[in-house]
Amino acid sequence: MELMEKHGLTEVTLRGSDEKWSLRRGSLEPPVIYQQGPAGMPAPAAPAPLAPPAGSPPPAEAPAAADDSLQIRSPTVGTFYISPTPEDPPFVTVGSTVKADTIVCIVEAMKVFNQIPAEVSGTVVEVLVANGDPVEFNQPLFRVKPG
Repeated sequence: MELMEKHGLTEVTLRGSDEKWSLRRGSLEPPVIYQQGPAGMPAPAAPAPLAPPAGSPPPAEAPAAADDSLQIRSPTVGTFYISPTPEDPPFVTVGSTVKADTIVCIVEAMKVFNQIPAEVSGTVVEVLVANGDPVEFNQPLFRVKPG
């Protein structure tokens, strides 16, 4: 399960000579895990309890945009970095003015560091992700007031 989380996988199927295991994560429903026996008859395996990692708050959805703000979203799954290196200042902070081509962060996926442009113009009003946090595809990263 840790490897699935680390690599952003939501489903994995493993097959052996006479066994088949399917794992799925990210659903609100309890996982269903099957082990296929030698005669091809699926036998339910005892589901592993899914407890949130210690010290991790539940994932929060982005606040509903009741105002006219725009969201800058992650184009890929990976790890969010607000600056090029830990010693460098952030690309942007709350109050920063951005243009469409302004680099706002880096999302690292499998040792590839993708610079993420704002693709909108305006003022950053909220940073929605903490430095070093894992992000999902299309997850909101920033809120920007157009202008």
